[in-house]
Order: sequence, then structure tokens, then C-alpha cells
Amino acid sequence: MSTNDYVKYVTQQIVKYMDTPKEARKQQREERKNVETSSTFYSNRWLGVIPFSLKLIMKKRKK
Repeated sequence: MSTNDYVKYVTQQIVKYMDTPKEARKQQREERKNVETSSTFYSNRWLGVIPFSLKLIMKKRKK
């Protein structure tokens, strides 16, 4: 990606952000926050993917 493309992309993102109403931005932040608080998110973030995959394998074997 050339410098001009990058500057164009960043400018588009800033303009898009500024064009959205304040309430819509606030709602999007809340939705992102709710998705990130799931237990799967914390296990992946703090323990990594390997314990998560082992957990899935154990669940699969129980069935």
C-alpha cells in the first residue's frame, strides 16, 4: 500500500466516523463491549488458543 493510498484510507475512515451521529457511535461502542465480555473472549485473551482448542476437543468427546 502506497503512502497516498494509506492517507486516503485514513481520511475516509475519519470522515466516516465524523459523519455518524454521536448516539450511533455510542451504541456501536456498547455492542463491541458486550461482545468482548464473553467468557470465550477472556479465555482466548488470557490463556491463548491452545487451552480453548483443548476445551472444544473435550466437549466434542463428551457427546
